Amino acid sequence: MKQKIEDLLSKIESLTAGKLQEVEEIRVKLLGKKGEITALFDEFRNVPAEQKREFGQKLNVLKTKAAEKIEELRQKVEEMGGSDAPSFDCTKPGDKYDLGTRHPISVTREEIISIFSKFGYAVAEGPEIEDDWHVFGALNFPPEHPARDMQDTFFISAGGDNPILLRTHTSSVQVRSMERMPLPIRIVCPGRVFRNEAISARAHCIFHQVEGLYIDKNVSFADLKQAVLLFAREMFGEETQIRLRPSYFPFTEPSAEVDVSCNICKGKGCNICKGTGWLEIMGCGMVDPNVLEASGIDSKEYSGFAFGMGVERIAMLKWQVKDLRHYFENDVRFLREFETVI
Repeated sequence: MKQKIEDLLSKIESLTAGKLQEVEEIRVKLLGKKGEITALFDEFRNVPAEQKREFGQKLNVLKTKAAEKIEELRQKVEEMGGSDAPSFDCTKPGDKYDLGTRHPISVTREEIISIFSKFGYAVAEGPEIEDDWHVFGALNFPPEHPARDMQDTFFISAGGDNPILLRTHTSSVQVRSMERMPLPIRIVCPGRVFRNEAISARAHCIFHQVEGLYIDKNVSFADLKQAVLLFAREMFGEETQIRLRPSYFPFTEPSAEVDVSCNICKGKGCNICKGTGWLEIMGCGMVDPNVLEASGIDSKEYSGFAFGMGVERIAMLKWQVKDLRHYFENDVRFLREFETVI
């Protein structure tokens, strides 16, 4: 046992380490539960009583030397930069991460909904994959209408009396609402729609709409005009003016296109409004009696108006974005341009 103690003392003096992990391994090998010095202390029980004092002192010296050497090695490793711990100050602030920003389409959609919510409109949503009845039939589209053609609509199942397709407008949500909601109805229908169109700076096969519907007794075209005017002034400013031009939609009669005074040139004429001083923002009209009757509403007792706008169009006017394709390209440089305005 005396020889073992002397061998360990000699071994301890020659110990070296380059990393904290190596220092820890030395500590475990010498002083751990199954370490060499721990084993000598277990062996000490068998030493004769007259030798216990001598060997006890030697063992205590050995343990002290081992602990001192281990601490010495730890300090040297840390001074040489061989520590396994982080070499930087953990209390310093971290690196700044690039954060994303909300998409201008989402912001515009929420702003439109928020404006109409002030006027008492609830939000209604429906499926993007629809049937022919809810997209066309119930909305007074005749069987020969061009919108039903394969070159204008994405059909999923073109066979049968009621084909399945990707909805071309959110008017299908209006039909579903009229079928199940109690009267009166006052809703806006936001959503994504699909049309088989060539992609360009001013058109896309995927875009977003917000449509509105109000049905009650004695609803007039004057109510429609006032609702559109209030919306335009909330969205584009209190000085905004509107004009309504006669138009045609299968599901409204009479129908109109809505223009707002250009918020860039204040109606004087610029390249955005093509020198006219006006910008088109939506279509609208009084709900056709045939549409009401198709959904089980008595057109002699109730009347209503509907309107619809493209969210991309409103966003383009609001932020003067000249190419609609930017909204779908996921270019973070484009999105960062809106960090200060959103």
